Amino acid sequence: MLAAVTFLIFQNATVYTVILTKITLMIQISFRQGMLSGFTVIVLLLGGAALNGWLVVERLLVQSRQGSEQAIALTASIQELGERTIDMERSARQYQVLNEALFRQRFDEHLAHSLSIIDRLEALSVEPVTPLLAGWRMVAEAVSSGLEQRISKVELGALLARLAELNGLVKQSGQQWVEGQNRRILDDLEANRLRLGGQIALALIGAVLVALAMGWWLVRPVRQLEVAISRLGASRFDEVVKVGGPVDLRHLGRRLDWLRLRLGELEIDRERALRHVSHELKTPLTALKEGVALLSDEVPGPLATNQREVVEILEHNVASLQQQIESLLSLNAAAFEARRLNTEPLGLPKLLESAVKRHELHAQSRQLSLALNAPEVAVMLDPEKMMVVLDNLLSNAIDFSPEGGEIRLLAKHENHLLRLECMDHGPGVAPEEAQRIFDPFYQGTRRAPFPRRGSGVGLSIVRELVRAMGGTVALLPSEQGAHFCVEIPDEKYV
Repeated sequence: MLAAVTFLIFQNATVYTVILTKITLMIQISFRQGMLSGFTVIVLLLGGAALNGWLVVERLLVQSRQGSEQAIALTASIQELGERTIDMERSARQYQVLNEALFRQRFDEHLAHSLSIIDRLEALSVEPVTPLLAGWRMVAEAVSSGLEQRISKVELGALLARLAELNGLVKQSGQQWVEGQNRRILDDLEANRLRLGGQIALALIGAVLVALAMGWWLVRPVRQLEVAISRLGASRFDEVVKVGGPVDLRHLGRRLDWLRLRLGELEIDRERALRHVSHELKTPLTALKEGVALLSDEVPGPLATNQREVVEILEHNVASLQQQIESLLSLNAAAFEARRLNTEPLGLPKLLESAVKRHELHAQSRQLSLALNAPEVAVMLDPEKMMVVLDNLLSNAIDFSPEGGEIRLLAKHENHLLRLECMDHGPGVAPEEAQRIFDPFYQGTRRAPFPRRGSGVGLSIVRELVRAMGGTVALLPSEQGAHFCVEIPDEKYV
């Protein structure tokens, strides 16, 4: 009964799995409960298949054991019956020739023993053998009656021959029955093997379906959380965080969305404060700059030598402060623009050529050669942000390159990823400063061969924009000069 119920369960394993999956998706359960439910269903499916296989094997073993015992008993009884029949024939012929009571007594003993064997054979209820046993009993009684009536040798020989013939038929029928039993067991074993194979296959399919359903149900929200965290790290606060799956992960998604809103508010406050501070600083700075200019032009009166030196120091610091404020505003604008992407198809050669042309005069003034290499591939990117990235990389490379040097700008497109490399022959970056070189207003210890008016925000802007496009920027080890590498995913395949 249990085997039949198990078979019906496995026969509809796929249907049960789909229903169970839908029910699981509808129930408000947690991540841990979902994992436990999935493993429980898989264990039930595979355990049910194992239990059903064990029941089938146990039943076949019982059938095989019973058949073997019955076949052994049948074969032994038939063999013993044949031996007793020979003893009966010998005793009957000796009695007919010698007419001694001893031989008749032996015949009766052998006959009684043979009849007990016939009883055992009839108790086995072997269908092909049972009809022959009744005939054997009748012939044996006829032989016994013939000895009482003193029948002729010919008549006795005919009866004994018939008895031997019946023994042969009984032996042949017994062998056929044993062979038939073995064949039925083998056929049953083959049928159960195929049925058990089908049940195991259904159990495995059901387990795989449950595993896939639970994996999709549990892994998908984890992937959504990962994407949401990546967007928060890239300061992309415009997209709502939506997380499905278990109730605890959905709750975590709602907390992340609250964090997104909070970070967005803080970012807006930071930008607002930065703009206000910058503008508030520009107003007195303008007045200070004008006052220094009046002093420099000696409008209030002639300046002594030491006074002019003080005025020159003031002019230098005012210009430096103005540049810092403008750089701060530029970094703030870049961070604001990084949250808005406007992608369109761009040809790599055209993109690099346009960036090189913008810096061609600057490079010629330093007698620098610009080499570029890009495959004929169109990528889906934000053109304005890419141009700002290339401008800052090229401007940085030109400023730090020695006169007559070479700057190489390379582009590759592999595995749906755009890889840009900018290399120069300048002093490079000290290894211990490789991580800090992208920090705002940080300038390395190695100086450019010519004076430059940089504030140290160019590479910070590059990092902000590249992160906004889902990419990374890094400083690669180089024997000479700086080697910057930018990797950005092609939006066509995202």
